[in-house]
Formats: sequence, structure tokens, C-alpha cells
Amino acid sequence: MRFPQFSNLLRTFYSFSQLTRVRPLARQSLLLSPSTLRSMPTIPFLGSLFGSSSSQSSNMSYPDQRTPDEWRAILSKEQFRILREKGTERPGSGKYDKFFTESGVYKCAGCDAPLYKASHKFKSGCGWPAYFDSIPGAVVRHEDNSFGMARTEICCANCGGHLGHVFKGEGYPTPTDERHCVNSVSLNFSPEDKPAQEGTK
Repeated sequence: MRFPQFSNLLRTFYSFSQLTRVRPLARQSLLLSPSTLRSMPTIPFLGSLFGSSSSQSSNMSYPDQRTPDEWRAILSKEQFRILREKGTERPGSGKYDKFFTESGVYKCAGCDAPLYKASHKFKSGCGWPAYFDSIPGAVVRHEDNSFGMARTEICCANCGGHLGHVFKGEGYPTPTDERHCVNSVSLNFSPEDKPAQEGTK
């Protein structure tokens, strides 16, 4: 997951400060008579740092067509929030962020489809598990222009579960120069490569 450029952050905070600035006389009148100060809420901005609202992935048809109620029955609240509502876990909080092994496969926590081989994982220091590639055909990409930022959302190709975002050209010494920034909550790990080999046939 990559944060917006500093100039964009500065511009956004400047805009918020201009919208919420109250002159001293107006502050005194607010204290005397209760009224609502109208300003742009900051929560959607914070959500842009830790979420996605790509409508393109919602409109796609996936092989696994479970209803939201069916997903709620099998996923934890946190898994549902991230996989089905496009949330994001806090950086550094995921169980696979610092988990490394030479073999095995990472699968979708929703539908159990193989997504990444252990050999795809690398240390990026971003606070989320990072992969330089996925199993062919396992992950789909969607343009995500939510909250004024251009990002590429990645989803499970089988169920459409939100995985995270992919970033290119960051200069990591990997074969693809890509970083699939994935939520740990979106994944399960299997120590055997057999599911991944079946998924590539």
C-alpha cells in the first residue's frame, strides 16, 4: 500500500483547514448559541489511505457467486470487512507481514483459491505482505480512482474478494518491479505447493 504524494496531502490538509477555520467572533457566537458547524468530514479522507471503493470490481461477475449473507456466515467480521467491503488492515498488524517460508501457497481466505506462491513473497517494509507476482489467472486488477488517487486494486479472480493494491516501478529488486500489497486477513497459508500447481493448469 502506498500513501499519496506529500504535495497531495499538503493540499488536502490546507483545504480542510480553510473549510473549518472559524473567525474569533464567530467562535464566540458558537459558544453562546448552539449551532452546527458545517465542514467537510475528514473520515472519507482517512478511508482513502486504508481502503478502496472501486466500483468496477463490484460489477464484475466471478465464478463464486455467494450472497453477502452467505459470506457473513463463513467469514469473520474482519474478513468480511476487508474481503467483501474493501477494507484494509492496519499496517504491521497482519500475521503474514513478517512471515516467510521457502515453499507453500497463499490462498484466498474467502474461497480457498490459490493466489500466490511463497517464492513470490519479498520483504518490502511497507507493513503488509508483499508479492512480486501472482499465480497466473488467480488475481484480477481494477482501476481504483477513489478519493482522488489513482491506484490498481487487486481481487481474487474466483470470488472477487478484495486483496489490496498493486504498485509498479517502485524500484524493488524483483523480477517484475511490482509490489502486490495484500491484506493478511485476505489470505490463508498452505505449506504445500499442490493447490498452487493445480491452479496453474
